[in-house]
Amino acid sequence: MRTSLNILANSLRLTIQELRVNKLRTSLSFIGVAFGIFCIIGVLATVSSLQRNIQNEVNTLGSNTIYIDKWEYAGGPDKPFWKYRARPTMKYNEVALIKERSQLLEDVSFLMRYNNIIAYGNNVLENAVTYGITEAQTNVQPLQIETGRYISSAEFTGGSAVALIGNDNAEKLFGSPERALNKTLEIVGGKKATIVGVIKKEGKNFIGWDYDNCIMLPEKFAKQMIKEDDSNPVIIVKGKANVTPAALKDELEGVMRQIRRLSPKQEDNFSLNSVEAFSKAIDGLFGVIDVVGGIIGIISLIVGMFGIANIMFVTVKERTAVIGLKKAIGAKSSSILFEFLMEATILCLMGGAMGLTLVYILTLVLSGPLHFPVYISFSLLISTIIICLVVGILAGIFPASRAAKMDPVVAIRS
Repeated sequence: MRTSLNILANSLRLTIQELRVNKLRTSLSFIGVAFGIFCIIGVLATVSSLQRNIQNEVNTLGSNTIYIDKWEYAGGPDKPFWKYRARPTMKYNEVALIKERSQLLEDVSFLMRYNNIIAYGNNVLENAVTYGITEAQTNVQPLQIETGRYISSAEFTGGSAVALIGNDNAEKLFGSPERALNKTLEIVGGKKATIVGVIKKEGKNFIGWDYDNCIMLPEKFAKQMIKEDDSNPVIIVKGKANVTPAALKDELEGVMRQIRRLSPKQEDNFSLNSVEAFSKAIDGLFGVIDVVGGIIGIISLIVGMFGIANIMFVTVKERTAVIGLKKAIGAKSSSILFEFLMEATILCLMGGAMGLTLVYILTLVLSGPLHFPVYISFSLLISTIIICLVVGILAGIFPASRAAKMDPVVAIRS
């Protein structure tokens, strides 16, 4: 055991010594590997960070949740814009009918959406996103309150003039979320509402929900300022814990067709938008991107591998006499093989370290403009080490085998 460790230590020492002597060659050798690692890990780190961010946004829409709307969020050529626009809007009275006829739902909410002008003193915000919500909203689509509280049951029932405000709007109007509490907003049309809570900052999600720049009002209070049909309403249904989204969607389709009295020959005049469908579509899309990025990186690594292999052949040729001398005084072929394999592997690991450094710089650069953290995960770090070891072995195996098989007499004479 001690002999093996001594051989390993001596081989490592000789390898590092050779790399120091040929600094320019060493640098040129691992640049190709560094570029390959940068391509693979850079793409995978950015894509996985983006995927995680979007999946987090999907989770904020509520798990096992169906959005019943006149619009289909995924779109498609078979449903042109004018066809969606001609559909009837969702109705508040449909909520009670859905709750009565569905056996698979846990809860259902009604949400109105429109833009409004809000003000506090001399500070005015135009086109503030306004949501008229029912009490079930926070159950079907979880809301996190940073400061203050959610609207109470009594305030929903009575249509009280209270409001939740988005984080960005609170900062624009009051300077900080804490200062917004218990302040009275002026809303276009002469209405006023007291702020009871500030929604935690979470960013605009990919289907357009923007809670940072919104105000939320009880649905009955919101109807004092806008007609239901003009508010682009949506019904949000949350299924029971043991119910699959597909089963819930199938049931809701039948329920909605009954409520709207559609004959078997009539097509649906509503859309059932599933959160699970968004999640699967995202996973599929990013799976393709990962494959494309991996192919690009592998091609770069192959180029780097051939570069290291070429330089290793040159190194073996330069050290032919030294190899012959080592074998003449008793060095085993396995020791010679291991020495050159280690040199190729160390070159690849150095290239990998350089590539990871470049990727780290890339994550710092991208995290600002992309508005979400880009990071190198532990699994990617382990993958980098494994890739470098494999590339090093593949790049060095043929030159190392050639060195190990040399005849000591012929090698010394050369």
